[in-house]
Amino acid sequence: MTDAGFGIYVHWPFCLKKCPYCDFNSHVRVEIDEARWRRALLAELDHYAGLTGRRRVTSIFFGGGTPSLMAPATAGAVIERIARNWDLDADAEITLEANPTSVEAERFAGFRSAGVNRASLGIQALDDRDLRFLGRAHSAGEARAAIALAARHFARWSFDLIYARPNQTLEGWAAELDQALDLAGDHLSVYQLTIEPGTAFHTAHARGDFILPDDDLAGALFELTQDRLAQADMPAYEISNHARPGQASRHNLTYWRYGDYVGVGPGAHGRLTLDGIKHATRQKKAPESWLDAVESGSHGTEETLPLDPEARFEEMLMMGLRLAEGIPRRRFMDELGRPPEAVLDAEGLARLIEGGFVTLDQERLMATPAGRQRLNAVLGLLLG
Repeated sequence: MTDAGFGIYVHWPFCLKKCPYCDFNSHVRVEIDEARWRRALLAELDHYAGLTGRRRVTSIFFGGGTPSLMAPATAGAVIERIARNWDLDADAEITLEANPTSVEAERFAGFRSAGVNRASLGIQALDDRDLRFLGRAHSAGEARAAIALAARHFARWSFDLIYARPNQTLEGWAAELDQALDLAGDHLSVYQLTIEPGTAFHTAHARGDFILPDDDLAGALFELTQDRLAQADMPAYEISNHARPGQASRHNLTYWRYGDYVGVGPGAHGRLTLDGIKHATRQKKAPESWLDAVESGSHGTEETLPLDPEARFEEMLMMGLRLAEGIPRRRFMDELGRPPEAVLDAEGLARLIEGGFVTLDQERLMATPAGRQRLNAVLGLLLG
């Protein structure tokens, strides 16, 4: 069974503006005392190192928010502290999320010098009209320039696209995918636009300001994405993520393979096995509350919750069935001490196998492509 690895997630909660579709823990601030934030992040890393001991770190991920707004020196200090506190793998994947505005793109050389070796760009669309609709601050031209700059500075890079946008057609999306493939390296993340509570889009959509593609068209757009990228030797290794062989995001694989990871920064989540028990950790969400807690001599974690077998089963299933590789039988034994047949709903499993939505053999449980497209329904039947 493939090792899930051990990752460190670092959350930088600040953005220049809040995108109308975004429900992440991101905030706009006029001024940021970066020196204070750097010290606090380092202090939190010290705290978690004391809990976990010297484990081998296989990946670091700077997420947000917009971590490309931080100074490269802050990223460098974080990477250095991680290497001091844990055993940083010589081949560790170190990813930075970035927005493709010219100001941030110019920092790529500095981040590369600081130790970042992979960039993930929030492109979202290659059409200026749709970029304006999505509230993005960059143009399609700036997006292409940022991708070229990332390719110059990083051995590995990826970018995100959003589909199922208002008025989108199959022909238009196919043409945009072809453009994306001309620009892509070895990885693409392609997400369906969803309307999340608490976002500006949620209010606008309820008002009738725009209409999303219906379920049939959204499904056809999904299938087109899968087929077109698979033909380009970039198949889906996860529902929304595509990569050439060997180029999957190692950090995200740690999540989906239900491995352990530390999460630091406002709102960051983690999963840590401590004294043989897997725990869910959650940091304080509000940036100022988190910073005050760390600076007070405490730390920013709001909750550390031991997970019972049922919770571990549900999480492992929900994460692992997103992957094309599915969940190895050994992972059921390691996490739950029981084989899949002993924990899955027998009637639901039989129906899903007969319908062609999942497979279960001597090696692993997998959702088929049709099953991954309907994962919520699949999970409902397997959990009983």
